[in-house]
Amino acid sequence: MVEDDDPSVDADDPSAIRSIALSPDDAVDAYAYSRENPGEAVLRVTPPFHGRMRARIHVYRVDDTELTGAVHLSPADVIAEDVVAEYPDLESARAEADDDSDADDDLDEATDSEEADRIRERHAEAVEAWRERAREAIVQTVTLETDDGSHRVELKTLG
Repeated sequence: MVEDDDPSVDADDPSAIRSIALSPDDAVDAYAYSRENPGEAVLRVTPPFHGRMRARIHVYRVDDTELTGAVHLSPADVIAEDVVAEYPDLESARAEADDDSDADDDLDEATDSEEADRIRERHAEAVEAWRERAREAIVQTVTLETDDGSHRVELKTLG
């Protein structure tokens, strides 16, 4: 039997971690949450640390890692950069729609409301398409910053 823990490594030391299991849905949800809401969503790993760990989605307004010793993985760090860069921005969608409607200044309120609904619907569809791509774009490794420097670990997707 192979031991998962190295007895020479402190259980509060994240350098004990060799791999982190995470749900692609958690990574995607955390990224989208942080883009659309106040607060920040991360993938959190809590001590005691050992070779194989599980990261779970965690939303916070105040970073408590100094108190808890937890490691927070940014969802932007676990999703491929090119996919992160393609996240649909609602403000850009609104600006594009405003540019399109500038040609017709005689829009009434009902039309404005309908256009706002169409913008929201298109944005929701674009986000859902992005989420599908992002679930398939989880990187294979991530770097943790520890007191002793950088520590690279493997990411293992669940599901």
